[in-house]
Amino acid sequence: MKAAVINRFGGPEVFSVEEVPTPVAGPGQVLVKVHGVLVNRLDHYIRNGDITQDLKFPHVLGLDAVGEIAVVGEGVRKFRLGERVITMPGYPSDPGDYAFRPTTLAPSYSMRGLQLPGTYAQYVAVPQEFVLHDKTGLPPESAAALPVPLMTAINAVQKVGEVKKGDFVLIHAGGSATGYFGIQVARALDARVAATARSVEAREMASEAGAELVINVSDDEFNDWIAKWTDGRGVDVAIDSLGGDTFEKTINAVKTGGIIVAMGFMSGAEVKFDIRNLFFREKQIRGSLTADIEDFAKWLEPVRKGIIKPKIDCALPLSQARKAHELVSQNKARGAVILLPWE
Repeated sequence: MKAAVINRFGGPEVFSVEEVPTPVAGPGQVLVKVHGVLVNRLDHYIRNGDITQDLKFPHVLGLDAVGEIAVVGEGVRKFRLGERVITMPGYPSDPGDYAFRPTTLAPSYSMRGLQLPGTYAQYVAVPQEFVLHDKTGLPPESAAALPVPLMTAINAVQKVGEVKKGDFVLIHAGGSATGYFGIQVARALDARVAATARSVEAREMASEAGAELVINVSDDEFNDWIAKWTDGRGVDVAIDSLGGDTFEKTINAVKTGGIIVAMGFMSGAEVKFDIRNLFFREKQIRGSLTADIEDFAKWLEPVRKGIIKPKIDCALPLSQARKAHELVSQNKARGAVILLPWE
């Protein structure tokens, strides 16, 4: 099969399309013919060598994929040939950990494109426990925009952030894939949403997703805007995918007893803040990675109904993985960037 691989760490230029062995569906696994793959920001960090230096080359990136069942392994009862499916971005490598919840805390939890072979390929083998029937009704390039960003948003907003009806919620990077879905998830939970975005185009995306207040995070009056919007209380929950110098602003924007969900480091992995504003006001910082497959499955119904909508920037053939990474790493995409392995 064909796959977009990297043979060293570096910029987008390190990609090449090569013939690699087609995976085999073992007992309890299905072989998925991949119709669409989302290019995630984490793929960029892995390619750069920012996550780990311990990769075996050639390496295939890619966290999630949508496609159809090509081969059903021994003992598989949940799927039939030709059915449309969505695969999970990670799962435990030890079958004994399959029932562990949250899945991401399982001792053997592994991610596609990192510890496990990635999905920038024409086929991928996956345990049936971590595959969902795709009932969204969306074309592959749209369905492919869902797994990582929507699962990340669900976990950060609903599970870890505990957002509920009437809450005031701040979501950073409202024009990013995760931010765009985060706004929609919070609105679906009947919360009120403020978002940050730097460019005009990103601010337009955040408004389109449902944010009633959109602020440039670099604005010196950022916290004044939040105070005015919440009548001086501060937000109930803040979803921070930025980190870096922004994190202290996020803490200051949250009300007494409020929740800060840390789930990214787009502005830097190191943060600095006055800890007195945290413990004197009993604010909570919580980490968040991604949702479990059961949570994701529940949110596919709002997707089917059009309540949650993906936004696509472009869909490119696998041979243009380099261009796809340039768009994502340079923040030039206005929506999801999808790779199509069979184009």
